[in-house]
Amino acid sequence: MAKNRKNLAAAIRFGPALKASFLCLLICGSAIGYVWQKGEIGRLGQQILEREKQLSQLQNDNKRLTDQLAILHSPVMLDQRVHELNLGLGPAQPTQVVRLDEPPAPADGRDPSRQFVQRPMAALSP
Repeated sequence: MAKNRKNLAAAIRFGPALKASFLCLLICGSAIGYVWQKGEIGRLGQQILEREKQLSQLQNDNKRLTDQLAILHSPVMLDQRVHELNLGLGPAQPTQVVRLDEPPAPADGRDPSRQFVQRPMAALSP
């Protein structure tokens, strides 16, 4: 006797349709993920280029400001600014210079700036 199609289980009848829809969903999800990742790669590439431009601009500014600072620290420029502002500054006269004598080092070769407290021998043993 032939089997009746009405008696087949619902899972058997809808099985191929479920498999096809799952496969279609998997392929579509993968395609959407691929397109999204390509967009992210492009966006991140643009961010890298912008930040590299910003870095080179900051390096150029840093070099320019370093050169400007070196010029401003030069004795010629400082002297010129003193005359512009009428500060009345000039080199120190020999009578204005105070020289301090350094005490001589001890004869035994010890450095007086490096003094240590000597521990008793009993404190060193455990």
